[in-house]
Amino acid sequence: MKKYILTFLILVAAVSSGISQEIKWMTMNEALAAQKKKPKKIFMDAYTTWCGPCKLLDQNTFSNKDVAQYINKHYYPVKFNAEGTEEVRYRELTFTNPDYDPNRKGRNSTHQFTRAMKITGYPSLVFFDEKGDLIGPIPGYRNPHQIELFLKLFKDEDYKQINTPEAFKEYSDSFTNEFEPAN
Repeated sequence: MKKYILTFLILVAAVSSGISQEIKWMTMNEALAAQKKKPKKIFMDAYTTWCGPCKLLDQNTFSNKDVAQYINKHYYPVKFNAEGTEEVRYRELTFTNPDYDPNRKGRNSTHQFTRAMKITGYPSLVFFDEKGDLIGPIPGYRNPHQIELFLKLFKDEDYKQINTPEAFKEYSDSFTNEFEPAN
């Protein structure tokens, strides 16, 4: 009997270790509150409900165990509907989406916070420093290897040394991926 229980426990442990890790998404308000207790950068996925590449980002990139583990460890991850109704309190201002139409199908009104961050396309990966200051948005879909470069660029603050397209190309060309390409 002990042999069967031990075998069962080993099997459960093996199966559990293979389950992909999920990103522990929070709201922007929750992330800003968490920063006050424990400073850490914020990583935001600014998406819309109608955006195909946004869905691919969830399916192909954010489901990657290396991506999820890295984001959870080094950032406060925020999932933000750029056309949604979430009230965001940022820098003593309140951002809403007063023109949101719940009966509208597809595209909707752009959230005020989306405009404040100067987001021009979806999805956009938005980075904030440990004080909540906006570093900047990176528009477009990224696979696990592509997002790894940006996650590490901002986490390690290498972006502060890059001030030309040539410098970014040099950084990118010399970057070595460590994440698995796909689950």
